Amino acid sequence: MKRAGWYMVTGAVAGFAGVLGFHSVGTATPAALGPLTPAGTGATPAPSGTAPGPARTAGPAAGQGGAAGPARTATGAVEQYGYGELSVTVTVRGSQITAVSVPLLRTAEQYSQQLALQVIPMLRAEVLAAHSVRIHGVSGATYTSVAYAQSIQSALDKLHAR
Repeated sequence: MKRAGWYMVTGAVAGFAGVLGFHSVGTATPAALGPLTPAGTGATPAPSGTAPGPARTAGPAAGQGGAAGPARTATGAVEQYGYGELSVTVTVRGSQITAVSVPLLRTAEQYSQQLALQVIPMLRAEVLAAHSVRIHGVSGATYTSVAYAQSIQSALDKLHAR
């Protein structure tokens, strides 16, 4: 029975060290996160993988299947979720989603910021591949995935697109 106390103390110390190691690995510096808004609201620019730019097309066959017409852009509603808020801008050409960016991302804490910066490029890739808001969310980032999809749907509604 004397060993049980020793194992508990050793396990607690090892667990604490593991938690500290987990939180110190991969922490982003403020410079890596980009500049904050002047008021210090925690809003950051879109992650590098989602920066707005020229509208992308699916390649030479982009003129087929409803991808013709001028590019139209709209920003979805600011969606609040469990760890912050975000808004998504969508560019549509015909019935195809050709570009997606995140102009607004505010998070409550550093961990949520890091998670969002990892998840948003994955969600962007899914939307561009599916040309639809009907995507699979990212496991472990359900709230972020749902808010992202809702903001995209809001932008598509503004564009009267599917």
